Amino acid sequence: MFHVLSPQERLVAQLARIKELSGLSLRALAREAGLSSSSLSRYLTGRLVPPWEAVIALCRAVQRDPRPLRAIWVEANKSGPAPPPRRNDVPADLFDFTGREAESALIEELLRTTGSAAIDGMAGVGKTSLAVRVAHQLANTYPDGGLYLDLHGFTPGQQPLEPHAALAQLLGALDISHPPTSTSERAALWRSELSRRRALVLLDNAVDAEQVRPLLAGAGKSGVLITSRNRLVSLDGVPPVSLEPLTDAQAARLFGQAAGLTLTEEDAVSQVLRECGGLPLALRMAGARLRHRPGWSVAVLAERLRDTPGRFDSVFGMSLQQLDGAQRRMFRLLGVLPGDDFDISTAAALANLSLDQADTILEELVDAHLVQELSPRRYRMHDLIRRYASDIAAEEEPKAEIAVRRALDHYLTQAIAHDQVLPSPHRPTPSPGDPNKAMAWFDLEYVNLVACFDASVRIGADEVTADLPQAMRVWFFRHRGTDEQARLLAAAAQAAARLGRDQQQAALLADLGFTHAAAGRLTQALSAYELAAHAEVDDNLAATLALRIGLAQRDLGDWKAAQTRFRQAGQLFEELGHRPGQSQALAFDGWVTLQLGGDNNAAELARASLALADGPAQITGLVTLGLALATTDPATAKETLQRALLLAEQNNLQHNQAWCHNYLGVALRIMGSTELALDHHRRAFELLEPLHEVQLEMDCLHAYAETCRVAGRDDEALSLLDRAIDLSRELGRPHDEERARAARDAIVDRHPDGSF
Repeated sequence: MFHVLSPQERLVAQLARIKELSGLSLRALAREAGLSSSSLSRYLTGRLVPPWEAVIALCRAVQRDPRPLRAIWVEANKSGPAPPPRRNDVPADLFDFTGREAESALIEELLRTTGSAAIDGMAGVGKTSLAVRVAHQLANTYPDGGLYLDLHGFTPGQQPLEPHAALAQLLGALDISHPPTSTSERAALWRSELSRRRALVLLDNAVDAEQVRPLLAGAGKSGVLITSRNRLVSLDGVPPVSLEPLTDAQAARLFGQAAGLTLTEEDAVSQVLRECGGLPLALRMAGARLRHRPGWSVAVLAERLRDTPGRFDSVFGMSLQQLDGAQRRMFRLLGVLPGDDFDISTAAALANLSLDQADTILEELVDAHLVQELSPRRYRMHDLIRRYASDIAAEEEPKAEIAVRRALDHYLTQAIAHDQVLPSPHRPTPSPGDPNKAMAWFDLEYVNLVACFDASVRIGADEVTADLPQAMRVWFFRHRGTDEQARLLAAAAQAAARLGRDQQQAALLADLGFTHAAAGRLTQALSAYELAAHAEVDDNLAATLALRIGLAQRDLGDWKAAQTRFRQAGQLFEELGHRPGQSQALAFDGWVTLQLGGDNNAAELARASLALADGPAQITGLVTLGLALATTDPATAKETLQRALLLAEQNNLQHNQAWCHNYLGVALRIMGSTELALDHHRRAFELLEPLHEVQLEMDCLHAYAETCRVAGRDDEALSLLDRAIDLSRELGRPHDEERARAARDAIVDRHPDGSF
């Protein structure tokens, strides 16, 4: 029987034909068509049916009429892959939400017509509650779910979330674990991802238009709903919806619901409403106060409020009066707790209580509307209440810093425990536990961990500052990228120095160098490594540093210096009896020997490396050996490189898979199989796309461009070299820029008439 192609398979075949006609790389074609390369990769592999506009753009790029593809596209669009799984991070709706019918209708209409709206108004007026209510009402309109992000524009004790970090969190919510390094690239990828979804994004607590502008959705059917205390008038294309305090009728209805009463004392009710100023937050708290005092009348509540000076002091203070000493202490301590939200164990550590004691107290605070319960045993405070609690703590809590230190120690202990469960090259035997749950804990607590780190710097808790980034090392490597990690590691190294922990300082500087190197910042990497190397370090760290310095020198093109470092590392690892380290040092020694023209010596070093390693640790040696044999023994070279690729695939090592594909391309080019070589280079870049591994991308750009040149695809080679030049300038890499310019000039010189 023969296979009947599905509509989607037929569309993919047509798109593949378009790419072939273009003669461009995936990135170059995406740029030509105005698409993201990650989206184009999904279209070409059948993982996503493109929008019709994308099909038109691709056809125009090769000067073809898109109309013959319309019928195939319609069929494929009807039977295409299932949409991404629904995600909903939007907080729970309030059961007693009251009023705002006109505003709700206006926001829903704006989302339908313009795709966005910005709710503004004073603190406590109910902006977030309204946005959450609309998000829940429109849940069926956005089948791909809802994303929520607190931008901390006015959160006490926290700086507003920078767009760069906000985009990392939003992309992480879409399972993009290694976002691009630049803010503009992150924003472009964010818009591309939203364009293929129909999701609602709730950006809460924005400080100004500049903070949210890079986070907007762009084209597509996704919606963005923003809340801010400021009116974002300069945010083009995002209509503002300003909230006023509730009308007396709405306020009375909400107050009655919160109090659990039918209101009959009109004069007293009016007095309460005046004291609450029509603010839903204050009305709920006043109602909760009355509900917890069944012997009180509304008139008694009104009198108590009237006798307390200051609107917020009267409403918040009345809620505090219903608390006992332990509950009031917990409330004011929560005002100084770093982070966004917290669980019951954190609250217990903060107040130095048992879990049961903390649980009982938090239930009372939730009932008083002083704390919100986001999910079972997970809580947060409204910014206005947090500020009030912080002010109370400043007046009444002389040991607030001691409590904060307890919370910091708690987070550090938890981070270390979860980190120990995660497999790592530095940890041959992880602790018992579920690595997926450990990673999920870091995902959930990331914002709080960074807030705790910043608090530890602020109050001088050097032990936490020094230890926390090391506990987050594995998670950072797998999930977050490099910018935040570099900031934390630099401060941690300074803290370790203040503590007199020379060995830890050196280890942190080594990690800082590795972080810079992964982002392609090689000069900064070398500076960090050399600082570490000047410390009194043990032989194991000295060997590791020698190896890493050699890698940075290799990538800067200083092969002789790199070779010296690799041999130094190899000798140290040999003295330690550390076979995996010795194997890596030999493999990299072979690699630079190959670049220096010593094919035979390189092959010998690679074989020596392989004799000391097994499993994925053999990959570097296999690739080196394969390249060394490419000119003299093509069959063995190809088999050796394919063994390396298989090891990378079996162990799900995407970085190594991309590296192996790239050098399979180089070897095949040497053997004269340029078309097959190009396929491997393309596959390398497809694997690199979600990783945003700048250093590896630079390596692949040079190799891919040379294969394109040999294959006669000079225009494609120039596009790749232009990217290498731009990246070299951005990262301060003169060696790579000179190398790319020389290759570019050689191609241009072959076409004096300017034709390609």
